[in-house]
Amino acid sequence: MSSAITSTQTTPESATAPNEFVLTVVCADAPGIVHAVTGAIVEIGGNITESRQFESGTTHRFYLRLQVVTDASLEQLEAALAPAVERFGLEHRVDVVGRPLRTLVLGSTAKHCVNDLLFQVDSGSLPIEISLILANHPTLEGLAGFYGVPFEHLPTKGDGAKAAFEDRVRAAIDEHDIELVVLARYMQILSPELCAELAGRCINIHHSFLPGFKGANPYRQAYARGVKQIGATAHFVTSDLDEGPIIEQDVIRVDHTRSPQELMSIGQDAEVRTLRQAVTWFAQSRVLLDGPRTVIFR
Repeated sequence: MSSAITSTQTTPESATAPNEFVLTVVCADAPGIVHAVTGAIVEIGGNITESRQFESGTTHRFYLRLQVVTDASLEQLEAALAPAVERFGLEHRVDVVGRPLRTLVLGSTAKHCVNDLLFQVDSGSLPIEISLILANHPTLEGLAGFYGVPFEHLPTKGDGAKAAFEDRVRAAIDEHDIELVVLARYMQILSPELCAELAGRCINIHHSFLPGFKGANPYRQAYARGVKQIGATAHFVTSDLDEGPIIEQDVIRVDHTRSPQELMSIGQDAEVRTLRQAVTWFAQSRVLLDGPRTVIFR
């Protein structure tokens, strides 16, 4: 993949301050990749402040993430990398460290995940910019208003309603130049067409009981079965329902003393933490796809 940002997004406020870039690379494994990439960075006087790499034994793909401090511009870094890109067929992306990703949040009635995302952004702890919250129920409007985030409600029941909702998703992505879509307990199945359009940039969160306890009241089902652990999974959305590449998971031990309401509270807390971590890693360019798996450079 090529660089996804423009020079206007990378211009520092102070002309004298060095630039700090994050570079990710994916390609077929071969000797000399690291030497070529790091050599290009040295060529422009860059200093590597963080470096992680991985070779997948199953796909024989090579993954690299570097953070670089340099007085050089984005254009100069790209020019220095060009020979390595051509030689090794690098899929690469350069971004500014800490730049908030333009994000669209989809929701329904559950507030816990949306509330946490809004709070983390407001407190400066989550490097995303929520351009819009789009929901199929009006429940989240007050919450969005409290944080000053635009909110829209479109129902998904009725003939053509789901298609209209997805068309609005597409339009919002174009209007706001969205880089990440987060399904923050949006309780609707996306069409295969939209899943394909959002491949690799749409994150979903769900409780860990799937596929065992489906439908309504999964925590009452879990209580009735006497489950001993509760957790959550954050993953990329694909047309295979809740089976996309996993980004993060969490699990908490429980016992017979917990009521259904307590189990739900524990589960929602796990969902909040798991989604927050997945979104954070994605926004920091720490999540790379390796076929049906992910490579996470923590």
